[in-house]
Amino acid sequence: MNKISHIISWVLSPVLIPTYAVFTSLWITTLAVLPAGLRINVVLMTFLLTSIVPMLAIILLYKMKLISHPGLNNRKERYIPYVITAICYLGAAWYMLRIHAPSWLYMFLIAGAIAAVVSCIVNIWWKISAHLAAMGGFVALLFRILSDGICIYDIWIPISVAVLLTGMLGSARIQLHCHTFWQVIAGAANGFLWVYLLT
Repeated sequence: MNKISHIISWVLSPVLIPTYAVFTSLWITTLAVLPAGLRINVVLMTFLLTSIVPMLAIILLYKMKLISHPGLNNRKERYIPYVITAICYLGAAWYMLRIHAPSWLYMFLIAGAIAAVVSCIVNIWWKISAHLAAMGGFVALLFRILSDGICIYDIWIPISVAVLLTGMLGSARIQLHCHTFWQVIAGAANGFLWVYLLT
């Protein structure tokens, strides 16, 4: 069971969720009319800025022995990686702004950066879940796409899948003793509220 929980935690890592969200947005909304090559380039740039750069930074911090594990399980070691991740999210938002992406898409990334900063601050006292903050933000984005009426397919399928994955991720984090039930709930609420309110 722990092996499955580890796989879920890595596949649904906070540094991968923005890529999943941008990919989904570009294929299920009115943005799907854009050339496939352009959409793929946007996804790859998002992956570079919000996944590759933060992961390289975390590996570097691990090699420098500034953190004890790349999974950031120690609450006191999360501050620098969280700040780096937030900056990377903002970098991706700036990129979206420069290519004239719709405001809801770059605001999703700004909201993600805010959620990361909130997680960093709360982390001083309590180990809130960053995994669930990212996943909660993804779910919120899908609900905003639904409420704004910009989906060109039946969005209830991706919403259902995202909600199911959120539950699986929360269960995995609890199973691995990384978080308590309420830390998981608080993380999901943190991500969901910022994205839903700002996009």
